[in-house]
Amino acid sequence: MSFTGFPVAALDFYDDLEVDNTKSFWEAHKHVWQESVQAPMKALMAALEPEFGSAKVFRPYRDVRFAKDKTPYKTHQGAFVGVAPATGWYFEISPRGTRVGGGFYDADGPRLAAVREAMADEKTGKALDRLLRRLEKGGFEVGGEQLKTSPRGYPADHPRIHLLRHKQLFVGRSYGFEADALDAGLVDRVREDWRALRPLLTWLSAVQVDRY
Repeated sequence: MSFTGFPVAALDFYDDLEVDNTKSFWEAHKHVWQESVQAPMKALMAALEPEFGSAKVFRPYRDVRFAKDKTPYKTHQGAFVGVAPATGWYFEISPRGTRVGGGFYDADGPRLAAVREAMADEKTGKALDRLLRRLEKGGFEVGGEQLKTSPRGYPADHPRIHLLRHKQLFVGRSYGFEADALDAGLVDRVREDWRALRPLLTWLSAVQVDRY
């Protein structure tokens, strides 16, 4: 199946799911999710696979075991192509349209320590800083959970303390409902942005392998 775009029904489905996040709604409309969300998502990821690798299309069910919010279904559909543990490219469709991203979304203690060591290093840290600034100039946004204070072992006046505070680091761009945010041209737009994010993922995967 070739990618021809996401139909408006995909957005309508998630609009309705946000209002009625129940098993009865899901069971009555699961066919809409399968046809308008799941199938196009798999087709989009298949179109990108030759260049970027196989994607994981996430399950629609939330893990509510330890969550205060017990609503059973995710109100978005995501897909992820990994290059290292919890590090890779991301794509999502939700009621707010589509968006892309890339970075590391979770790191255990040793891997996070390795990333921070590389951030603090004069050569590799400056290279990352330059890379992120170029991406921001290109319209991407830098995000990810951060500490409010300095991480242990690093002074508050470190020249890259803005990077060292990150517990996650990802860069993304929202497409919203623009003309090529949903139609067949979306595959080219995602491909171009994922290519732009490749140097960041190369940096992140390299420092985790080299220093971990």
